[in-house]
Amino acid sequence: MLQRLKRGLYRHRWLLMRRTVQISILLAFIVHIPGYGKIADGNLSSSLWFGELKLTDPFILLQSFLAGSSIALPALIGAVLVGGFYAFLAGRLYCSWVCPINLLTDLAYWLRKKLNIKGNMSLSRSLRLWILALALALSLFGGTLAWEMVNPITRFQRELIWFSFSGAMLLGALFLFDLFVSRRAWCGHLCPVGAFYGLIGRYGRLKVTATPSESCDASGCSRCMTVCPEPHVLAPVVSKQAQAVTSVDCTRCGACLDECHEGALSMKLDLVGMVTRKGDE
Repeated sequence: MLQRLKRGLYRHRWLLMRRTVQISILLAFIVHIPGYGKIADGNLSSSLWFGELKLTDPFILLQSFLAGSSIALPALIGAVLVGGFYAFLAGRLYCSWVCPINLLTDLAYWLRKKLNIKGNMSLSRSLRLWILALALALSLFGGTLAWEMVNPITRFQRELIWFSFSGAMLLGALFLFDLFVSRRAWCGHLCPVGAFYGLIGRYGRLKVTATPSESCDASGCSRCMTVCPEPHVLAPVVSKQAQAVTSVDCTRCGACLDECHEGALSMKLDLVGMVTRKGDE
């Protein structure tokens, strides 16, 4: 039984690591440690960690700048730190490892499969880019942080501490839309935050990479694509047209790695590719 438990944990290792990181980040804003206080104050838009480290969401800072607000140096430094981190690794790492809405949408997708819900409204992935552009335009011409008026990410954090009917309605509508109307609609097609991080992390060095595997070549199962929240990113790798996933849509969630029993996929930090690209330029 112990061996079966170990195998089960190993098969879901990436999911367990993601959930640990996501929940730990949420608890850092909520749990009060006796004699110390909270590890983090604020929210994912703007936060203070360990009473010293100021972090700012660069998307929020950009909206603030366009709205005409003055930018304080600590906020600018915090945005550079956050933006630099995701630019180096992978922008949409934020979506699967940090964003709390991912917990909600993953639950909706899990229920879709359990309830065998087939209906799926087709939505263009470019919608999130248009919503991103609209949010920035409204910030510029409206003089306000346009996206923060409806941002479900910060609303999710608030709902965990102070329940509000309007916030619960928004999160409930998002959940039900993903469940009954369109598969992974929010994260995959609508969220401008994911679009923004995808753009800044376009050349991120953390990549899902294919490794030679005779068993994978023989089976041709493509199970990795069935569990991937953005299955199109794996198509070039599965068809042997590419060695690694290069699409900005990849969230590095590791679902494909958990599903690949042949060990044909791995997550690697590709510093060699970065050096080569700079040399080519």
